[in-house]
Amino acid sequence: MSAPIINDTTLCDGEQTVGVAFTLDQRCAIAAALSRAGVAEIEVGIPALGEDEIARIKAIVDLNLDARLMVWGDLTQRDLAAALRCNADIVHLSIPVSDIRLQDKLQKPRRWVLEQIARVIAEAVKSDRKISLGMEDASRADPAFLVQVARCAQQHGAQRVRFADTLGVLDPFSTYEAIARLRDAVDLEIEIHAHDDLGLATANTLAALRAGATHANTTVDCLGKRAGNAALEEIVIGARHLLGRDTGINTEALPAVCRLIEWASGRIIFSDKSIVDRGVLTSDPSDRTGGITKHRRTHEEFEYPQPGRQRSVALGEHCGPQSVHQAYSALGVSVAEWLVPLLLDRIRHFAAQYKQAPSASDLYRFLAEAGETLDLRLAEALRALKLDLSRTDS
Repeated sequence: MSAPIINDTTLCDGEQTVGVAFTLDQRCAIAAALSRAGVAEIEVGIPALGEDEIARIKAIVDLNLDARLMVWGDLTQRDLAAALRCNADIVHLSIPVSDIRLQDKLQKPRRWVLEQIARVIAEAVKSDRKISLGMEDASRADPAFLVQVARCAQQHGAQRVRFADTLGVLDPFSTYEAIARLRDAVDLEIEIHAHDDLGLATANTLAALRAGATHANTTVDCLGKRAGNAALEEIVIGARHLLGRDTGINTEALPAVCRLIEWASGRIIFSDKSIVDRGVLTSDPSDRTGGITKHRRTHEEFEYPQPGRQRSVALGEHCGPQSVHQAYSALGVSVAEWLVPLLLDRIRHFAAQYKQAPSASDLYRFLAEAGETLDLRLAEALRALKLDLSRTDS
């Protein structure tokens, strides 16, 4: 099975996140960063929004990036005309395919969808651009009608269909079945567009790729309306380690891309965010960390994309002697075995009281305090010994 292609929509769907609006400079920086990281396709905007949006899209086109650029629109002649003004590589045109959206949103019958495909897609392919048909709300559509839509799109020259789980209602099992059914029905590229309303966007996207989808629509840091979309960084690592398929993206570039999006969007990456948060290289603060030191795969399955960062041990209430040795070794201090219990006691007490790991200065202070404690204990022991000797002499 061929390598899956990432189509990132951070600049399109990602900007639909409440409160997120990228400046032109930010858009260009994001597109350039994604392209440098090896993202093959970038969805860069919606031309039908007007002249300002078209100008922003053209600015990205003028960067001459290695990534192929896609623009989004509804499956209408008007949106097609706007899309063709942008000189993007791929034109994506979307139409509702579920009965609930056709009836409640558009008051249109199913046959209208097929008529629009025949009319607009047939016109779009004359542009010599790559044409993708978006099947909006595909996850709630009649499966037999989906097949009919996809076959109609292929018949009229579309090269791709996008299966959109618009409301994020699927699970990985139903996703796999839906994509496998489409894969058997048409000889087209199939793109999965998953939303994270149930926290399953990554799982559903990976299931779709396993079932035969060729493209995955993602956003960086899971941006997107409502709960967001499938996270680029999770799909890249998941495809590599769970499916054995490489997306061609430089994983070491992912943390920097995520930090760029964090800055541009104003949305902070959650603590312990999978794949790219700084905490993923912080080990379980127990004696089991000795296993990580000797053999990483005893407690870590994946190589996380964190260039220049070393694995660390979180010192807390549950840490053990091995954690103490590792923490002080990182400071260039060799701790005698008989000091460890005293240091361990202070570290655990600090973590319980302040709900955080001690800093380097705290560790040095504990070492000094442990030495003072030993001096006091030694003095008390000597006094006791002298007292015993005096009693013996008497």
